[in-house]
Amino acid sequence: MIGRLRGTIEQVEEDACVVDVNGVGYVVHASARTLRELSPGVEARLLVETVVREDAILLYGFIAGSERDWFRILTTVQGVGAKVALSLLSTLAPDELASAIVAQDKASLNRAAGVGPKLAARLTTELKDKATQWGAIPGARATTAPKADSPVSAPSANEDAISALVNLGYKRMEAFGAIARVAQRLGADAKIDALIREGLRELAR
Repeated sequence: MIGRLRGTIEQVEEDACVVDVNGVGYVVHASARTLRELSPGVEARLLVETVVREDAILLYGFIAGSERDWFRILTTVQGVGAKVALSLLSTLAPDELASAIVAQDKASLNRAAGVGPKLAARLTTELKDKATQWGAIPGARATTAPKADSPVSAPSANEDAISALVNLGYKRMEAFGAIARVAQRLGADAKIDALIREGLRELAR
């Protein structure tokens, strides 16, 4: 299994590149984000994920470790193959992807080729915990799950504040980020009016 390649970029195509390593040219598929960082004739180091199929051995390359990590996470979801995972990573940077999943921002996920409404919903449902643990917003971490016999709480003030900002015309991911940062400053007992007021100030910066 190949985990890393270091060599000269021989060719950059629409969805792949050719890396010359000691005279051997490896075809490496990559996201548009990674391919933009590569130029023919320049030496590069790529982290590689090797995918073995019945009919082929395919290499997927990443300049950033965070991209490779998200490639692995995304391909655990039913309906997300390597091609769709690269499409998502071409559309959204790893931190943007995590934020979109935590914010349940299906519209941002739908921008990626091959991702329809059903798949976007599956991504936000199945990967929300992993995205939160990733730290989609600075300082964000997964919280302890409530006990099975705990009463179901009403929608939080944070969620209401996000909805209010969306109703004012802000994108959900922008509103989510602003309220997440404000909530960290104000604490868990912050009232919705304070969250909205400070959220607007955050977005105005």
